[in-house]
Amino acid sequence: MALIACGAIAQPAARAVARHGWPVDVHPLPPLLHNAPRKISGEVRALAERLRPSYDAVVVGYADCGTYGALDDVCEELGLARLPGLHCYDLYAGPDRLEQMLAEQPGTYLFTDFLVRSFARTVVQELGLDRYPELRDDYFGSYTRVVWLAQEPDDELRALAEEAATAIGLPLEVVATGQSGLERALADLVT
Repeated sequence: MALIACGAIAQPAARAVARHGWPVDVHPLPPLLHNAPRKISGEVRALAERLRPSYDAVVVGYADCGTYGALDDVCEELGLARLPGLHCYDLYAGPDRLEQMLAEQPGTYLFTDFLVRSFARTVVQELGLDRYPELRDDYFGSYTRVVWLAQEPDDELRALAEEAATAIGLPLEVVATGQSGLERALADLVT
């Protein structure tokens, strides 16, 4: 089986596959597709079509991820199953818990471990904040806090999360989630 994985969850997905001994090959797509979600469905389609001749099954390791149903259209057309949810935050925190967090404070910006590790590249550089720091308030002025959905927190990640939250001028809250939600969703998808 081939798992087309969002680059932001490819590493934890590969670790889960190895830990459980699932007969799955993980094929990541670039995580920067999240900066242009309209491209995700086309990239998934192209990779699925390349992989199909070599595998008995291809599945999609993406939630909707801002495609507004375009990814579901591709999955339906090609007969592919995908991870549930609107985004990976649902997989880590659970959709009900996430909905409650966002209802309590709608101006919540979310981090995952991946985003904490890659923040300087995927946010600061990609949005041009390293060159134009005055844009920070244009991008983040409506947010009121950062919630880090911490899958595997440690001191290094905590320091990076604090640095990232400071860079965008927001207080940081840490919510330990672990990997169990992602692993359950993967198990449902690949077994």
